[in-house]
Parts: sequence; C-alpha cells; structure tokens
Amino acid sequence: MTHLRKMMLEELERRNYAQTTIDCYIQTIADFARYFRRPPDQLTPEHIREYQAYLFRERKLAASTVTQRLAALRFFYTQTIKKAWSVADTPYPKKTRHLPSILSPEEVTHLIDCSQTRFHRTVLMTLYATGLRRAELAHLQIPDIDSQRMVIHIRGGKGRQDRDVMLSPRLLEALRDYWRGLKRKPTEWLFPGGSRHTSNRPITPRAVWYACQRAARRAGLQNRVHPHTLRHCFATHLLENGADLRTIQLLLGHHDLKETMIYLHLSRRHLNATASPLDVLKLKEKVPQSE
Repeated sequence: MTHLRKMMLEELERRNYAQTTIDCYIQTIADFARYFRRPPDQLTPEHIREYQAYLFRERKLAASTVTQRLAALRFFYTQTIKKAWSVADTPYPKKTRHLPSILSPEEVTHLIDCSQTRFHRTVLMTLYATGLRRAELAHLQIPDIDSQRMVIHIRGGKGRQDRDVMLSPRLLEALRDYWRGLKRKPTEWLFPGGSRHTSNRPITPRAVWYACQRAARRAGLQNRVHPHTLRHCFATHLLENGADLRTIQLLLGHHDLKETMIYLHLSRRHLNATASPLDVLKLKEKVPQSE
C-alpha cells in the first residue's frame, strides 16, 4: 500500500465513511493516476478537467457516476493532501432524471413465478415485500426477522440508518419454507453465501442481481428488470393502494421526502384521478371537415 493510499484510507475511516464509499473513492484515485501514469499528488486541476471529459466522452459514464468520481477527487485533494479545490473549475455535471421502469402487479407475479429455485423465489419475494436495496437484503441476519411484532429490522442501511419495515405474513411463510429446505441451518446470516448456502458469510449483492436477472429472462422481462425495479414497484404499488408518502418515505429509508415524491409520477391511481384540462372545455360538437 502506497503512502498516499494509506493516508486517504485513514482520512476516510476517521470520518466513518461506508465501506462501499471507501472502496469507490480509493479505486477512483487509482484509476485517475493510472490514466495519466503519474502519482495523483502531481496532477493539477487541468488533469482533473481532462479526466472528467474522458469519463463522459470515452467511458460513457452517467452524470451521477461522474459526480461520485469528482467527489472522490475532491476528498483526495482537500482532505488527504490538503490542496485547494475550485468548484468553478471543476463543476459537477447536471443530472438527468429518468422515471424508473415499473411493473404491474401481474408482471411482478409472473416474475416471481419464473424463479428457477426456491432461493431465488424467496429473494424476489423479499425484495418486493419490503422495498429493500439489494445490499440491505444480502446483509439480513436471522434475528432481524421479528415474527412477534411482524417487522423486519434493517441495520445500517444507506446513510448508516436503521429502520423497520413490515413483515408480510406471506413472506414469513415463504421464509419458513426456505429455512426448512436448507440442509445446513445458518447461525447468523438469513441468506448465507456459497454454492449450497452454507458459507459463514452472507450472499453478495451481485447474487441478488443474478437471481433477479435469471427470473427476468425466463419471464421475458430482461430489459426492464433489476433488483431496484422491485423496490420501485413496492413503493408505487403501496401508493396506488392508499399508503401516504410519509409512510413510504420511512419504509424506503429516504432522507428527503422529495426522493419519495417521484412515485407520484408513477402511480396510476394518482395520474388517473387527475383530469386533463381538455376534459372541461366546452367545445363545439361539430367537427370541421378536412380539406
């Protein structure tokens, strides 16, 4: 480990950054130095601007990803090597906000029914029943399933925040069925890793993605579905069934209600309940003849 890498790692750990953020920041600085083939402390704002253009032009990265890379560079310069950082010279790119893809309840049913294994089926049911992020699902522990209070405890979610979500009776039944089918009962992780789910470590978030992709291919939905899609479906379908935005915000673990308000754009119930202004115009019955 180089001296600079060690310094940056210590600064990140001192501030209690999430491990995923630490990994991303360290990898970004390594990629930055590798691109110019020089130590990062010898690179200037001109190099940063060139690197930012390269990420867009050649790597074709999304604006949110480039913003994250710039945040890593800013941390390195300001916190690790204590150099000045000009926001004017290195502006964050404008974000393009796209509405997420949503499945109908019938499509979610078809997706879950197309699961290839009981493990995959349980993973998809858990994603849809709780709105968990895939990393949160991967790190569920056995005591997190509270069947007495019918809640699931989410520990250390995004932003290191704990929260509770509802435990569906149907999901509880599926989890018990999955548990009975395990040849070796885990002692810590609800979804242990390994080819036979016997590891002392949890499954990886990639394993959750794989379970979703396998079912999506079998269901003919592969171009529209990933694990986060089921989180969007969870929130949208709750809203369509009458849940209020504040409750959904708490269940999703959103810091700002503005994040949750995107589901108003996706809810059919709310869209259909709003009349178009065309419907109140008193137009003439007679339609002009075309020329």
